[in-house]
Amino acid sequence: MENIRNFCIIAHIDHGKSTLADRFIEKAAIIESRNFKNQILDSMDIERERGITIKSQAVTMPYKGRDNADYVLNLVDTPGHVDFTYEVSRAISSCEGALLLIDASQGVEAQTLANLYMAMEHNLEVIPVINKIDLPSADIEAVKHQINHDLGLDPDLAVLVSGKTGFGLDDLLEAIIHLIPAPSGKNDEPLKALIFDSHYDPYRGVIVHIRVFNGILNEGCSVRFMNAGAVYKVEEVGKFRIKLERSTVLEAGEVGYIIAGIKNISDIRVGDTVTDIARPAVKALPGFKEVKPVVFSSIYPVDANDYNELASAMEKLKLNDASLIYEKDSSAALGFGFRCGFLGLLHLEVVQERIEREFGLSIVLTSPSVRYKIGLKDGKELSIDNPLEFPDPMKIDYAEEPYINAAIITPSEYLGSIMTLCMSKRGVQESMNYLDQKRIEVVYDMPLAEVLFDFYDKLKSVSRGYASFDYSVKGYKKTDLVKLDILVNGVSVDALSMLVFKESARAKANNVCRRLREEIPKHQFKIPIQGAVGNQIIARETISALRKDVTAKCYGGDISRKRKLLEKQKEGKKRMKMVGNVELPQSAFLSVLRTDDE
Repeated sequence: MENIRNFCIIAHIDHGKSTLADRFIEKAAIIESRNFKNQILDSMDIERERGITIKSQAVTMPYKGRDNADYVLNLVDTPGHVDFTYEVSRAISSCEGALLLIDASQGVEAQTLANLYMAMEHNLEVIPVINKIDLPSADIEAVKHQINHDLGLDPDLAVLVSGKTGFGLDDLLEAIIHLIPAPSGKNDEPLKALIFDSHYDPYRGVIVHIRVFNGILNEGCSVRFMNAGAVYKVEEVGKFRIKLERSTVLEAGEVGYIIAGIKNISDIRVGDTVTDIARPAVKALPGFKEVKPVVFSSIYPVDANDYNELASAMEKLKLNDASLIYEKDSSAALGFGFRCGFLGLLHLEVVQERIEREFGLSIVLTSPSVRYKIGLKDGKELSIDNPLEFPDPMKIDYAEEPYINAAIITPSEYLGSIMTLCMSKRGVQESMNYLDQKRIEVVYDMPLAEVLFDFYDKLKSVSRGYASFDYSVKGYKKTDLVKLDILVNGVSVDALSMLVFKESARAKANNVCRRLREEIPKHQFKIPIQGAVGNQIIARETISALRKDVTAKCYGGDISRKRKLLEKQKEGKKRMKMVGNVELPQSAFLSVLRTDDE
């Protein structure tokens, strides 16, 4: 056990975590060079296309130190985007140390600080690593100053590496061995293993990822999941060497997987403790903090007959994505579906794309919303995230919406435009700190609903990509909330309803009506699209009718003949409008999710 090191790589988005992990794997030679590809740990197509990590991935690597001892390094590569912080917290709880990566040209950013605090909460040994030192714009001395000033870490311990070229890799591996402590478990104690992830294999059932803290886990033993109470017999035990590699035993301090023929997906809960039935542990390990979704949206199949396939897809996705929360839902316009909770808009996009790609389903999403608290005049308090649950405005005493603490680190020349952006999103400045001559940290109190859609994109635009952003949910504050209904041909479409701040309702309604006018195809009759708050229409667009030229065969002659034909056509269109249904294409629902400026 003295020769085992468990560590994760944490950093702000785009600081080179996956590239550095690639160099580690190449060095360990656990995969043949002909099978090697960049971002080897990013197993999903979406991750490769977008160049981001969504799932944290574990891998076990052998390493021969300069002291000629053989070491086992268990590495967990983590995501950097703020939406996937839960993945990072799970990786951190299964390690003793962390490599905090800092881009030599970008310096310390908002998510760097957030991840450092998370690692410190779990008492991890943190090694600062300055990456991308081969870039022409690298400023190593400035970054060392930031490590000392902003992070409070020793800049002399910072290891200089280039994930692209592999420079400094040996020094980093030695630092991992000497600075990160070995696991402290005991083999002769009762078995305690933490479930930190899982995934579904269609042939073998659920594959559970575990970190053994105490005891020994053997093939053939019977185990209990302490929180779920389920009992299983272990069929296979092994380690992650890119592919699953069987080993008959996992000892204290090791990271690996178990296969136990688990078909009931609901038995597996990330954060649960696995123990041996023959000699059970008295107390379960502390799990992770409960995940709190901040964005809510409903998912429906385009074809109602695909509902059962969607239910199965959601179950399997939940295994691979512990932060996804869902329950059954139904809509008059779209039929049966699921109300889902996400950690952010990128998380929502990724889930949508995975359902469509991995399970071959066509789905429709409703407009995203946050969770509001509504106080009624009779003293009751409701928590709602679905516009359909919004009570009668006459019964409402007050409404509260969630607020966040948004920390933005930016070069000083972009401060003015960032302050303008935050104020346009109803932000109130709490503090401003000059980190050094060029960089400023501003903290704003902002409504979460304003940040959901396009704030991150606009922030990157006004700062030319230099500003970084991190947020944490703070609490609730009173707000003026209304329900915006969208009417198509006089009929309210419940899937397009949304809860909005009263002052921005008109702009939002105009935007949605304009989008729908572009997406809904023309019919034989005129279609009005309206935005309404209560009984008041606040926005309108009209889709003109497909008009057949009934007067084409009239040439010359009396004008009254043409008028008669046009009147007859008008009457026919009126009748058609009364009985006609407007078909809403899937693109109409998706267009509402896009931002104002696209």
